[in-house]
Amino acid sequence: MTQTVELQKKGLDRIRVFSGAQLKYIAFLSMLIDHVNKALIYPYLNGGLLLKISDLFDVLGRIAFPLFAFFIVEGFFKTRSRKKYLLNLLIFGVISEVPFDMFTTRTFFNPRYNNVLFALALSLVTIWIIDTLKIKLEKIPRFLWYLTTVLILAVMCIISLFLSVDYDYHAILIVYFLYVFYNKPILSCVFGYLSIFKEVWALLGFGFILMYNGKRGRQNKMINYWFYPVHILILGILRMVFNI
Repeated sequence: MTQTVELQKKGLDRIRVFSGAQLKYIAFLSMLIDHVNKALIYPYLNGGLLLKISDLFDVLGRIAFPLFAFFIVEGFFKTRSRKKYLLNLLIFGVISEVPFDMFTTRTFFNPRYNNVLFALALSLVTIWIIDTLKIKLEKIPRFLWYLTTVLILAVMCIISLFLSVDYDYHAILIVYFLYVFYNKPILSCVFGYLSIFKEVWALLGFGFILMYNGKRGRQNKMINYWFYPVHILILGILRMVFNI
């Protein structure tokens, strides 16, 4: 068994070519492609070349979310302040909500559908609670801890549905499996993919996760936090101005 794990690690080392910063910008590009497709191309689909372009954009757009879920787990383990990290997610979730509603429904406020940053924040809270219990309940049999995590997971998935956040319980499940199998990347990606298998091409996103080399890379905090609200605001304005 140990030999198999070592062989897997050596195999993965050959493809670990992307830093965290590079993967993040790949995720941003994928997200932009997906959102342009949904906001500006979907309304005009009538077959032909445009449909083929839209289908390609649908495939490329599936790369983003597994990567963003992965960054939540990476941030959880490596951030200097989990409280600040969670607060930033919530603040930018609030900032993004009006642009998100403009982008998705051409309205300024739609409480029936909320942006993905709230889903990611909820996912962060989920693994934070589970990790805290793991430390406090370290003396109990491990299977009881796993049973407890399943109960917590179920509650948080229900909350995500109640709040109508983008990616709802799929976000919670993916982040959970990436956390539980943090040191077993192949298992984490397999279970993560099974959590969102209806999005077939999300497999590409999990493939990119396996290509992470463990290095942070040169990142721009301004871009990291503002890219999401700014680009959906622009798309939302275009939809409302041109009645798309």
